Amino acid sequence: MRTEEYIPKRIKELCSKHKVSKYRLAQLTDMSQTALANIMNKKSIPTVPTLERICDAFGISIAQFFAGDGMRPDLTDEQGELLEIWDDLNADERRILMNFVRTLKK
Repeated sequence: MRTEEYIPKRIKELCSKHKVSKYRLAQLTDMSQTALANIMNKKSIPTVPTLERICDAFGISIAQFFAGDGMRPDLTDEQGELLEIWDDLNADERRILMNFVRTLKK
């Protein structure tokens, strides 16, 4: 699949998976809804900084964006397992887990 076809498809997958509307994604990325719609409708290809903002909104790296779900490039099996668990948590559960993890570092 070509990049200009893959990017909108992947963004739609991530929106569905994370239950994020296109309107909410525009807010999270500080992008206009028109700019986001142009990407989604294959009228434009995002720049790397724009793609980074989209990835940040979903809490993933660009490598993870292009690898797709279930693919965790450059991670050990344990790290991949942690990220799979993380992906299934809601915002409150993620906050609780992060607070717990931060206490382990002290």
